Amino acid sequence: QVQLVESGGGLVQPGGSLTLSCAASGSIFSIGTMGWYRQAPGKQRELVATITGDGSSTTYADSAQGRFTISRDNAKKTEYLQMNSLKPEDTAVYYCEAWIKSTGTYTYREVWGQGTLVTVSS
Repeated sequence: QVQLVESGGGLVQPGGSLTLSCAASGSIFSIGTMGWYRQAPGKQRELVATITGDGSSTTYADSAQGRFTISRDNAKKTEYLQMNSLKPEDTAVYYCEAWIKSTGTYTYREVWGQGTLVTVSS
């Protein structure tokens, strides 16, 4: 069984920084595009950033552009989200997402992590 496990969430003051990690485990043959999403209380889940399988291309939501950096280490099957200059409006549960081809299968399927809470408050 393939799973994604996030870590690194917590409480941070406005203007502070935090790095989230997401590790994939299980019977994995290949990992394609990975991404980070977030869901604030009372709001819909929204895309934060994505990164291609080889890490050569990234995309960011306007709210994350210039402050957040997505990266990945394919050898460790892990993606990261470095968040700087955090604002109270960044408070949300952050979810990692990945398109994964399991061993013995022919297609990629979307897998989600359980989420990690980031709270930006003084």
